[in-house]
Amino acid sequence: MMKLLLYSAFMIPLIGNWWLFTLSLMLIFFIFTFTSYTSTIMSNISGFFGCDLISYSLISLTYWILFLMVIASYSIYLNNTMYKEFLFILILLGGCLLVTFMSDNLLIFYISFESSLIPTLFLILGWGYQPERLLAGYYLLFYTLFASLPLLLGIFYIMSVVNSLNFWLIVVDINFYLYISMILAFLFKMPMVFVHFWLPKAHVEAPISGSMILAAILLKLGGYGLFRVFMFINYSSVSYSFFIVGITLFGSFMVGILCLYQTDMKSLIAYSSVSHMGLVIAGIFVFNIYGFIGSLIVMIGHAFCSSGLFCLANLIYERSHSRSLYINKGMLTFMPNLSLLWFLLCVNNMASPPSLNLMGEIYIINGVIAWNSSMSFPFLMLASFFSCCYSIYLYSVTQHGMFYKGLLFLYSVNIREYLLIIFHWIPLNVLVLKFDMFSYCL
Repeated sequence: MMKLLLYSAFMIPLIGNWWLFTLSLMLIFFIFTFTSYTSTIMSNISGFFGCDLISYSLISLTYWILFLMVIASYSIYLNNTMYKEFLFILILLGGCLLVTFMSDNLLIFYISFESSLIPTLFLILGWGYQPERLLAGYYLLFYTLFASLPLLLGIFYIMSVVNSLNFWLIVVDINFYLYISMILAFLFKMPMVFVHFWLPKAHVEAPISGSMILAAILLKLGGYGLFRVFMFINYSSVSYSFFIVGITLFGSFMVGILCLYQTDMKSLIAYSSVSHMGLVIAGIFVFNIYGFIGSLIVMIGHAFCSSGLFCLANLIYERSHSRSLYINKGMLTFMPNLSLLWFLLCVNNMASPPSLNLMGEIYIINGVIAWNSSMSFPFLMLASFFSCCYSIYLYSVTQHGMFYKGLLFLYSVNIREYLLIIFHWIPLNVLVLKFDMFSYCL
């Protein structure tokens, strides 16, 4: 596993060459994906680092999204807006995420988990859009740090009791306060409904690369952390999960309605992320095998789908200089090929076959209904229904209607932009063919 960190370190001299850097990221992705052995137990162990199937999936996803982030941010290179610093921050962010997903030590995991905030903050503050990006950065920082202090105190307590911080060796009696301290940081990170206010602000103010890494990877840090701490707080969760699952199912349904009120494309996609992450939290907290498998699959599927939708919204923003749904109408007339890609990603966002989202939601719905069918079924039904509603709303409003006469200049989509969207869509729909890989993940 250490070779991945060395590969990332050796990419620093390449930050002067944009396309060589991009190809190197793609090469690292293929080297890791096709040479790593994965199983349900930790493999490739070196020091405090190792890899199981959950780590393997999320590390592969990280490098693929970093590769797509560089392609999506070509305007930074074109306008020469500190592109070398931008690439260096991407290396730094990739290294933090890599250590997070590889570590089997709770303290190293915590340090790298929190370190990923710093490059993300630089992305938002350095290459964001409006002056409000400073406020968005404050929201991102203080929401996550507020919930992380109890986690740090819980880690110190576990070390004093168990004398080990290895995920696989911790056996400790869990009370309510320790339970809350271990899960709160991850619920804020995903985020759970009612503590999600930082996410739409961060998405709206972030550049396209910031939105992609936020939606695709940083939200998954919460799910990954829950998977890891559930290795030793598992049975205690059964007593307390009713409250969490109830909030997240109700929140998924309510946020689905809220999406229909949005007039900003990025804000709508950000709120849809909150709705999907609510289902992931519910799948993890019902504590059965269907919920765990479904949560992992939805996390990966949502990463490709949501990141692709942010890229599409950015393609329109670069042309019209507005994210408003009132202005960006009738794009079907001017960019019909892009309209096909809008349709494909919007229907994948509502979990249509064949997509990872559908397969993951089937697993989660099975798991949640097996946990409590009478109370959960109405909310699952409404959450899925409104997911369909806001996806159709997003597609129909942007592609149909009267084209805004105030837009004086529109240029067509180039090959780089087509490839960017297609590279999101292909794994989202092709990985379904290898779904047996996920079925023995835990």
